[in-house]
Amino acid sequence: MKTMRIGLAAVALALATMGAQAQTKQHTDANVAAGEKALLANDFKSAVTHFQKATTTSASDPNVFHLLGLSQYQLGDYKKAAANFSKAIALDANHFSAHYYRAKANNVLAVNRESKTADAERESLLKSAIADYSKAIALKPNEKNLYQNRAIANRDLGVLTGTSGTANYNKKTATDAYNAAIADYKKVLSYDASRKDIQTEVKKATVYRDNLK
Repeated sequence: MKTMRIGLAAVALALATMGAQAQTKQHTDANVAAGEKALLANDFKSAVTHFQKATTTSASDPNVFHLLGLSQYQLGDYKKAAANFSKAIALDANHFSAHYYRAKANNVLAVNRESKTADAERESLLKSAIADYSKAIALKPNEKNLYQNRAIANRDLGVLTGTSGTANYNKKTATDAYNAAIADYKKVLSYDASRKDIQTEVKKATVYRDNLK
């Protein structure tokens, strides 16, 4: 599966928004400090090694698990990344970035056709991604990219459950997913009505919904 790098700017932003507790940890835990340095240098394998050590030395810090997950995400190890984002969320239910990246990781896993994942599991992953995006939106309702990402997850759910003849075909689930996708795409357009790519996605989702068998 092709690795989906999130970019150095996004990594820097993730590090910068960890909060006061994380900033303290950076100065007191050598493993965290070394992991952050490696992450910013795009040395993701070393970052994973350091953050894994930090899960022992700073086991109560949700940001350690988040940064470990972020490093694994950069390496394309989405299952392990999602598991560590889940650990961060278990320690801090309102960890915005962990919800956001767990959603992204699960969406990637759900649409990876090279894997042997059953359609029922793909559906579960997409529903989990949608729930995480919804939580992230509740925490930061003005982040317009969240609506676009949730729209994509709902579109993918519509495609998965709206394909006639598949084991988990469900017209209602697919219809609801496409309707949710359209609503979120329109939310994106409310921020910038000139987005022709989003206008196209609205049209496509509408056609897919209206042509469900």
